[in-house]
Amino acid sequence: MAGLVEHDVAEEVWRAAAGSVLVRHDLSGLAEGVVRRWVDGELTVLELAHGCVSCTLRLDLLPLLEQLGGRVVVHLDPALEPEAVCYALRKIDVRIEAVITVVDRGTWLTDATGEDTLAERGMGAAAGDERTVAQVVVGQAEFADALVLTGAGGGPVLDAVLDRLSPRAPRQDRHALNLPALMAAIPHDARRGRFDDGFGTLLPGQPPLDSAHGVGIVHFVDRRPFHPARLHRALDVLLEGVVRSRGRLWVASQPDSALWLESAGAGLAVGNLGPWLAAVDDWSGATAQRRAAAAATWHPHYGDRSQELVMITVSASPDEITAALRDALLTDEELALVDELQFADPFAEWHDEMEEL
Repeated sequence: MAGLVEHDVAEEVWRAAAGSVLVRHDLSGLAEGVVRRWVDGELTVLELAHGCVSCTLRLDLLPLLEQLGGRVVVHLDPALEPEAVCYALRKIDVRIEAVITVVDRGTWLTDATGEDTLAERGMGAAAGDERTVAQVVVGQAEFADALVLTGAGGGPVLDAVLDRLSPRAPRQDRHALNLPALMAAIPHDARRGRFDDGFGTLLPGQPPLDSAHGVGIVHFVDRRPFHPARLHRALDVLLEGVVRSRGRLWVASQPDSALWLESAGAGLAVGNLGPWLAAVDDWSGATAQRRAAAAATWHPHYGDRSQELVMITVSASPDEITAALRDALLTDEELALVDELQFADPFAEWHDEMEEL
C-alpha cells in the first residue's frame, strides 16, 4: 500500500486479507541510518550502514519477505514509490497481488500540481533527496492497481484526473471499503507490480482523450528531432497546470539515444532509455512488443526514432503546450544540415539512465 495516509487504512486492508502479515517501515530517520520496522505490531529498530532507500529494500525488506512467506501486506513509507519497490522485488520469488494507493481527496490535487519537495515537508528519504511531493503522489497513484479514496474534496476534477492517470484502477471510498470487491474489480491484465522498459504504450488502459471538467490529455507525436536548447526552454510549459507528463524524446544532439521525460507538478526528470533500434544491429535484447511496434511504424530514414509525449493537464493550455513543443523541433533548414551542425546539449549533464531510488 502507498500514499500519504494514516496507518489505520493499511491495518483495515490487513484485517480484510485473512491470514496475512502486516509489515511497515518508517524511514523518517533514514538520514541518520535508522529505520523503524513493524511486523504485526512488533517494533524493530534497524541501523543501516548506508542511509538510502535502496539499502533498506535490499538489506531488510527483501529477505524479510522471503522469511515470512505466505500473504504479506506491505505498508510503504509515504516517501516510497511503489514502482521502485516492485523493481527491487524482482530479485526474489514473490507474486504481487495488487498495489493499492490511498488518495486523500482534500490534498491530493494540490500536492500533485505543487512544487514542494519532500525535504521541505520533512519527508526526505535521505540526504540529497530532491524529489517533489508531486512526483511521489502522482507516481503512487499512477502505478496503482486499485485506489482507496479518503477525506473530502477534490470533486469531479479529481475524478477526471484519476480517470486519465490510472484508468484501469477501480476506486472505493475508504469508509465503504470492501477489499474482496475491490480486488475482484482489478482487471486481469492489471500491472500488479510489473514495469516496462519505457517503450510501451503511453496511454495504458485507454484513458478518455476528451476533456472533462477542465482536465484533458495532450498526445504529442512527431517524426523529426528536437533542437536540444529549444526543447530545454520549452519544458517550462510542462511545470504549471500539468499533473503528469511522460514520454520518449529524440534530440538532435543524441541521435542514437532514446531519452525518457517524466514530470509531475513542478518536478521533472529526463533519463536515457538506451539506443533506438535504428541505431543497433542486434534486436534480440528488445521485447517482442517493442520490435513489433518499431516494424509497424518504421520510417525509411529515421527508423523507430520519434517523439511521443502524453500530458495530463488541469489548467495549462493544451494549445500552448503543443505550440511550445512544435517550436522546439528542428526546422526544415536545420534538418537538412543536421549532420553538420554542432548543438549545445543541456541534456548531456542530466542522468545517463533512469535511476531507481
